[in-house]
Amino acid sequence: MKKILIVGGVAGGATAAARLRRLSEEDEIILFERDEYISFANCGLPYYIGDVIKDRNALFVQTAEAMSKRFNLDIRVFNEVIGINPKAKEVAVRRVKTGEVYVESFDALILSPGAKPIAPAIPGIKEANNVYTLRNIPDTDKIKAAVEGRPARAVVVGGGFIGVEMAENLRDLGIDVTLVEKLPQILKPLDFEMAQMLHREMKAHGVHLILGDGVDHFENKGRKIVLESGVALESDLTILAIGVAPENALAKDAGFRCGPRGHIVTTDTYEVIDDITGQPVSDIYAIGDAIEVTDFVDGTKTAIPLAGPANRQGRTVADRIHGIPFKNAGVQGTSVAKVFDKTFAATGNNAVQLKAKGLPFVEIHAHRGNHAGYYPNSSVISMKLLYDPETLKILGAQAVGKEGTEKRIDVIATVMRLGGTVFDLQELELSYAPPYSAAKDPVNILGYIAQNIQSGEYKTVQWHEIDAIIAAGGTLLDVRRPDEYAGGHVPGSVNIELDTLRDNPAGLPADKAAPLYVTCQVGLRGYLAAQILKTLGYKDIYNLVGGYNTYAAGHYTV
Repeated sequence: MKKILIVGGVAGGATAAARLRRLSEEDEIILFERDEYISFANCGLPYYIGDVIKDRNALFVQTAEAMSKRFNLDIRVFNEVIGINPKAKEVAVRRVKTGEVYVESFDALILSPGAKPIAPAIPGIKEANNVYTLRNIPDTDKIKAAVEGRPARAVVVGGGFIGVEMAENLRDLGIDVTLVEKLPQILKPLDFEMAQMLHREMKAHGVHLILGDGVDHFENKGRKIVLESGVALESDLTILAIGVAPENALAKDAGFRCGPRGHIVTTDTYEVIDDITGQPVSDIYAIGDAIEVTDFVDGTKTAIPLAGPANRQGRTVADRIHGIPFKNAGVQGTSVAKVFDKTFAATGNNAVQLKAKGLPFVEIHAHRGNHAGYYPNSSVISMKLLYDPETLKILGAQAVGKEGTEKRIDVIATVMRLGGTVFDLQELELSYAPPYSAAKDPVNILGYIAQNIQSGEYKTVQWHEIDAIIAAGGTLLDVRRPDEYAGGHVPGSVNIELDTLRDNPAGLPADKAAPLYVTCQVGLRGYLAAQILKTLGYKDIYNLVGGYNTYAAGHYTV
């Protein structure tokens, strides 16, 4: 029989406790939680505030009482672990309500302290009485009460998951919402041109976006927000959603190693590391948002505060304690979020991350229907894929669309996890019926595009490169219909419709050895044009990746 202590519940700790009990009925399992709630739907909090989730009780995955009874656990709410003695294998615990401190011994200890919202010392924030962060149930109750006071104007600071979800839910309540983001885009998992599609969606639903600007100070008890640019905003309710920091105080005080951003460093089996010796500390583990993880793409260290990885880590550590082997291949960071009528999903690294790491990659775009075009209500899924030009391994993918968007990213994430290449995407036999997909699924299409590029059918040029090429004298041939061209085109491009291309060589450049760039709406007709141009003697042909759709998204003005 083992005595196992768990510090913190929610995704990692509660999962570990349940798995431990399933593995052994004899173990003594004690879970400490410093507040009242041990397992709640963290990701559902914005939707309860927005009245999408009506019943507050629906947020509770498990109560302490119910979980204690079902799994025979000793769950101690309002008990905060304040110190760890690794050598003696003891923790010091403070009863929150009385201040009494006691000591508890352990055979194994699991740290699942989570993360806390970043709340920097912005001038005027201490005097503000309408500024909130969102991380737990008490935070939710405060914001819910503020919302029920019918604020006319709200400001959300931060364009990550919580910030975007809060902006959407507050706007759906009829509140005038402004979202302020220091970066030039929202949602960092996406590359800029993909995020632009969501900028457009948020603007279409009445959210005021201020990008590339930050908060300088608060005035009038938070009612006035002055930005770094000098712009002043009036706010009845402000949500700070500028990120989270790991809850690492307990680990640092115990002498466990933390990374450059404060996350607890662990081994591949999630054992903590002694900061002085650099050696694993036996029988003490850390999981969840507080720890560093291995990036699945390249094996570097990173931090990915998502519920899915935390749940898996909780199960994994329980297995480890009971001698069940496992393989820690790293975390892909697969994610999804709703943004009004759009869905975005992503997995792996984006182009910004790959460039920062100095890794070579090819990026391709596809814009395809989520189901057969002849079946009613088909909508476009815009997809981006990044892969290694040598190994052809998939490095990351992103998608923005409506129904079926997350399904496509889940498929690609699975191929990545199993070590597949872009060519494997062609061979996937995915379910098809007109209401759900096309005979050639959008995922298959990405594989076909990659094959065309790798086999030398054409070269590619990106949306952010073509303007400079045209300015330097390059020729971009737009092969769409004249009415499509009139509806919007790359400045300086030449329009010759695809179906007249063979009969209209006089409109083409005379120098057939010079680079020639082609585009259409999404890239397919550009590919067909490249084949025709080859027969006309042109040698150096580039297709604009993703066509005008991607170019227009990248150049959208907020």
